[in-house]
Amino acid sequence: MALNLRSLVEKARFFYYLSHRAESIYALLAKMYYEPLLAAEKAADPKTLTYHGFTAYSMADEDGIIDEIFRRIGTTNRQFFEFGCGNGLENNSTYLLFTGWGGVWLDGGEENIRSVETHFSSQLRSGKLRTKQTFITAENINSLLREAGVNPELDLLSIDIDGNDYWVWKAIAGIRPRVVVIEYNGTFRPPHKIVQTYNPAHRWNSSNYFGASLKALEELGREKGYALVGCNVAGMDAFFVRQDLVGDLFSAPFTAEHHYRPPHYDAIVRGFNRHPRGAGPYEIL
Repeated sequence: MALNLRSLVEKARFFYYLSHRAESIYALLAKMYYEPLLAAEKAADPKTLTYHGFTAYSMADEDGIIDEIFRRIGTTNRQFFEFGCGNGLENNSTYLLFTGWGGVWLDGGEENIRSVETHFSSQLRSGKLRTKQTFITAENINSLLREAGVNPELDLLSIDIDGNDYWVWKAIAGIRPRVVVIEYNGTFRPPHKIVQTYNPAHRWNSSNYFGASLKALEELGREKGYALVGCNVAGMDAFFVRQDLVGDLFSAPFTAEHHYRPPHYDAIVRGFNRHPRGAGPYEIL
């Protein structure tokens, strides 16, 4: 019995290290594939954003793109509002939180909010972060914003609710964030304007039925006073900057046709080759 158990442990260890090595090889191959493409893109147009992507706590390379946007336009209050924040260890504003920002996270998942309360207890106690478990809809988003006391001119709004993103952004009134990050459905390429039918009870089923096409979001953004300034390499998130801040800082034209990236989820490198993500109190020197 003891020999059988030892054999099972050894086999498990073997497959763990095999998976670790495979993930490391995959990460290198992914970089070898997309880094030359992005370097060539930057050489052709230095104002492109995609080249600047990196991941610290974001799902893909959103952390780097957000960082570069604010390097260009500057910050004011360094406040964020993110709904669909997940467990806090993988979203678009955790890196900002650890580098001196503050803000509000909303999510409908009870387990996600428990994770936030566990991992970010010091930030919650200090008031740098506030959080609430709630399901976000087009009907309640503005009352949630008022309840949170969000600065109408906050620096960043991040929307990732895997479904009604378009309709919720459309419903938002009374605030003018300087930058908006929103997930798009890369299944539908420009010029198609496709939007998931609004359903306040929608729950994502892990399929490609979700959200809105980039072209639909581009036009909605323009209606709300925003320019589409880029997408990330994985073809997941679109980045919008308020029109009065764009100037000549970003790659034009500000259209879906120019900035569209197809879904390339394999460009998201994560797993055994990274330290597990964690959180705790940091000091900024």
